[in-house]
Amino acid sequence: MDTGSEVLKTEEYMYASHAEVIETVISSLEEDQSAMVSQSEAGRFWKFKYGSVEVFVQMTGESEDDMLVVWSPVLPLPSKDDAKLMQKLLELNWSSTFESHFCIMDNQIVVAAQRTVAELSPGEVSRNITVVATIADNYDEALQEEFGQS
Repeated sequence: MDTGSEVLKTEEYMYASHAEVIETVISSLEEDQSAMVSQSEAGRFWKFKYGSVEVFVQMTGESEDDMLVVWSPVLPLPSKDDAKLMQKLLELNWSSTFESHFCIMDNQIVVAAQRTVAELSPGEVSRNITVVATIADNYDEALQEEFGQS
Protein backbone atom coordinates (compact mmCIF):
# COMPACT_ATOMS: atom_id res chain seq x y z
CA MET A 1 0.00 0.00 0.00
CA ASP A 2 1.42 3.38 -1.04
CA THR A 3 1.52 6.09 1.56
CA GLY A 4 1.87 9.80 0.94
CA SER A 5 5.41 9.77 2.30
CA GLU A 6 6.47 6.99 -0.13
CA VAL A 7 5.09 8.97 -3.07
CA LEU A 8 6.85 12.12 -1.84
CA LYS A 9 10.15 10.25 -1.51
CA THR A 10 9.79 8.96 -5.08
CA GLU A 11 9.05 12.47 -6.39
CA GLU A 12 11.99 13.93 -4.46
CA TYR A 13 14.27 11.28 -5.97
CA MET A 14 13.04 12.10 -9.49
CA TYR A 15 13.57 15.82 -8.86
CA ALA A 16 17.08 15.26 -7.49
CA SER A 17 17.84 13.02 -10.48
CA HIS A 18 16.77 15.67 -12.97
CA ALA A 19 18.72 18.35 -11.08
CA GLU A 20 21.81 16.16 -11.07
CA VAL A 21 21.47 15.52 -14.81
CA ILE A 22 21.06 19.25 -15.46
CA GLU A 23 24.16 20.03 -13.42
CA THR A 24 26.16 17.33 -15.21
CA VAL A 25 25.14 18.66 -18.63
CA ILE A 26 25.90 22.25 -17.64
CA SER A 27 29.31 21.30 -16.27
CA SER A 28 30.15 19.69 -19.62
CA LEU A 29 29.09 22.79 -21.59
CA GLU A 30 29.97 25.77 -19.38
CA GLU A 31 33.01 27.91 -20.01
CA ASP A 32 35.28 29.56 -17.45
CA GLN A 33 33.47 28.06 -14.44
CA SER A 34 30.54 30.33 -15.31
CA ALA A 35 27.69 28.19 -13.93
CA MET A 36 25.47 29.65 -11.25
CA VAL A 37 22.50 28.03 -9.49
CA SER A 38 19.72 29.40 -7.32
CA GLN A 39 16.46 28.18 -5.87
CA SER A 40 13.23 30.04 -5.18
CA GLU A 41 9.53 29.29 -4.91
CA ALA A 42 9.48 29.24 -8.74
CA GLY A 43 11.92 26.32 -8.78
CA ARG A 44 15.60 25.81 -9.44
CA PHE A 45 17.48 28.07 -11.85
CA TRP A 46 20.84 27.59 -13.52
CA LYS A 47 22.77 30.05 -15.67
CA PHE A 48 25.96 29.43 -17.63
CA LYS A 49 28.02 30.84 -20.47
CA TYR A 50 28.31 28.88 -23.72
CA GLY A 51 30.33 30.48 -26.51
CA SER A 52 29.03 34.01 -26.89
CA VAL A 53 25.66 33.45 -25.16
CA GLU A 54 24.25 33.00 -21.67
CA VAL A 55 21.97 30.00 -21.21
CA PHE A 56 19.29 29.75 -18.53
CA VAL A 57 17.66 26.57 -17.26
CA GLN A 58 14.65 26.40 -14.96
CA MET A 59 13.02 23.36 -13.42
CA THR A 60 9.80 24.44 -11.70
CA GLY A 61 9.48 21.38 -9.47
CA GLU A 62 9.17 17.65 -9.28
CA SER A 63 5.56 16.85 -10.19
CA GLU A 64 4.59 15.53 -13.61
CA ASP A 65 3.00 18.90 -14.42
CA ASP A 66 6.14 20.90 -13.62
CA MET A 67 8.33 22.19 -16.43
CA LEU A 68 11.90 22.09 -17.66
CA VAL A 69 12.50 25.37 -19.50
CA VAL A 70 15.75 26.28 -21.29
CA TRP A 71 16.34 29.66 -22.97
CA SER A 72 19.10 31.89 -24.25
CA PRO A 73 18.75 35.56 -25.32
CA VAL A 74 20.23 36.32 -28.75
CA LEU A 75 18.96 39.77 -29.78
CA PRO A 76 17.39 42.74 -27.97
CA LEU A 77 14.32 44.35 -29.57
CA PRO A 78 13.45 46.48 -31.40
CA SER A 79 15.56 45.48 -34.37
CA LYS A 80 16.57 47.39 -37.50
CA ASP A 81 13.78 45.65 -39.44
CA ASP A 82 11.28 43.74 -37.29
CA ALA A 83 9.24 42.39 -40.22
CA LYS A 84 12.29 40.95 -41.98
CA LEU A 85 13.60 39.57 -38.68
CA MET A 86 10.30 37.82 -37.90
CA GLN A 87 10.23 36.24 -41.36
CA LYS A 88 13.79 34.99 -40.94
CA LEU A 89 13.06 33.57 -37.49
CA LEU A 90 9.92 31.77 -38.70
CA GLU A 91 11.94 30.24 -41.54
CA LEU A 92 14.66 29.17 -39.09
CA ASN A 93 12.02 27.71 -36.75
CA TRP A 94 10.90 25.48 -39.60
CA SER A 95 14.31 24.42 -40.87
CA SER A 96 17.04 24.77 -38.27
CA THR A 97 16.03 24.71 -34.61
CA PHE A 98 15.25 21.04 -33.85
CA GLU A 99 13.25 20.89 -30.58
CA SER A 100 13.94 24.54 -29.78
CA HIS A 101 12.45 27.66 -31.34
CA PHE A 102 13.02 31.39 -31.60
CA CYS A 103 10.51 33.46 -29.65
CA ILE A 104 10.08 36.83 -27.93
CA MET A 105 10.56 37.05 -24.16
CA ASP A 106 11.03 40.25 -22.16
CA ASN A 107 11.47 42.34 -25.32
CA GLN A 108 14.26 40.19 -26.72
CA ILE A 109 14.61 37.33 -29.14
CA VAL A 110 15.48 34.10 -27.34
CA VAL A 111 16.05 30.51 -28.34
CA ALA A 112 13.90 28.33 -26.09
CA ALA A 113 12.74 24.79 -25.42
CA GLN A 114 10.35 23.55 -22.78
CA ARG A 115 8.53 20.41 -21.76
CA THR A 116 6.90 18.84 -18.74
CA VAL A 117 8.99 16.85 -16.31
CA ALA A 118 6.68 13.83 -16.79
CA GLU A 119 8.70 10.87 -18.09
CA LEU A 120 11.67 13.16 -18.77
CA SER A 121 14.79 11.13 -19.53
CA PRO A 122 18.39 12.20 -18.92
CA GLY A 123 18.91 12.18 -22.69
CA GLU A 124 16.05 14.63 -23.20
CA VAL A 125 17.42 16.94 -20.51
CA SER A 126 20.83 16.87 -22.17
CA ARG A 127 19.42 17.37 -25.67
CA ASN A 128 17.20 20.32 -24.70
CA ILE A 129 20.04 22.16 -22.97
CA THR A 130 22.57 21.35 -25.70
CA VAL A 131 20.24 22.27 -28.58
CA VAL A 132 19.29 25.64 -27.07
CA ALA A 133 22.91 26.51 -26.25
CA THR A 134 24.18 25.49 -29.68
CA ILE A 135 21.42 27.17 -31.74
CA ALA A 136 21.74 30.39 -29.72
CA ASP A 137 25.53 30.44 -30.06
CA ASN A 138 25.31 29.66 -33.78
CA TYR A 139 22.86 32.50 -34.56
CA ASP A 140 23.37 35.31 -32.02
CA GLU A 141 26.21 37.15 -33.72
CA ALA A 142 24.73 36.88 -37.23
CA LEU A 143 21.33 38.13 -36.02
CA GLN A 144 22.95 40.98 -34.09
CA GLU A 145 25.00 41.99 -37.11
CA GLU A 146 22.04 41.90 -39.52
CA PHE A 147 19.25 43.17 -37.27
CA GLY A 148 20.77 44.73 -34.13
CA GLN A 149 20.57 48.39 -33.30
CA SER A 150 23.95 50.09 -33.35
